[in-house]
Amino acid sequence: MALSALLHLLSAFGLFQKGLTALIQTEQDVIAAVGDEVRLSCQLLQSKDVVQVTWQKVLPEGVKNVATYTRRFGKRVMSGFQGKVEVESAGLQNSSIIMRNVTDQDEGCYRCLFNTFPEGAFTGIICLRVYELHEPVLHVRESGSEETVVSCSATGRPAPTVTLTVLRDNVHFPGNSSVSVNNTNGTVTVTSTAVLTRLHHMDTEVRCAVRVLSAPQKEEVRMIPAEGFNEDSGSEITRFTIITTLSVVLPFCCVAAAVITVLLIRRHMNR
Repeated sequence: MALSALLHLLSAFGLFQKGLTALIQTEQDVIAAVGDEVRLSCQLLQSKDVVQVTWQKVLPEGVKNVATYTRRFGKRVMSGFQGKVEVESAGLQNSSIIMRNVTDQDEGCYRCLFNTFPEGAFTGIICLRVYELHEPVLHVRESGSEETVVSCSATGRPAPTVTLTVLRDNVHFPGNSSVSVNNTNGTVTVTSTAVLTRLHHMDTEVRCAVRVLSAPQKEEVRMIPAEGFNEDSGSEITRFTIITTLSVVLPFCCVAAAVITVLLIRRHMNR
């Protein structure tokens, strides 16, 4: 929402007018994960007599200088951005800055200005979106004798897309319910749930894929064994236990019976 409002503000100031940006090549939208580093680049498509390149961050109350480059004074990063921003490309026809360890505070739109003489400034706009996405958490639990409940949760900012799919006999079944919870730190936890009828003759593959914006998705996959397999294993274990018990108890009983018989015979002879 804040980024959309900022774009309207830029339009109101005339920063997207034809002629101001037509000669600048940029990636208009860039995304980066919290904690990563990101590169913002601008290139002047026509050779001009550039005297200075300036990078600015666009704020609701105006603009704030981030860094500058001139042939005479070289690279300069302004107070408040030192340690965060580095001027990478030292040129007057193209320029790049690197932002390290990005946070949600770095999100917003940035301007690159190629200040020329005598034509004035040519301006490019790059808008940075910062996202956060944690690993998905997949839960499987039994619900009654014939059902299994599968749920997948993911936390991110903005709200992640959670896709829960179940594969049985090469047929996909999507998750059938989804719940979102807004957290106090600005992230959103989304949980997708599916209730499966338990099958006794085949394994079930459960796959959870999560994504925010156009960032690479994260996945977790789990196999649910067929219930029949577990029952067979249980029967084999029970059968083995019975046989082992009998093999130990029966010889003991035979020895005890023999001892008792001998004692009874001796007692009878003593009389």
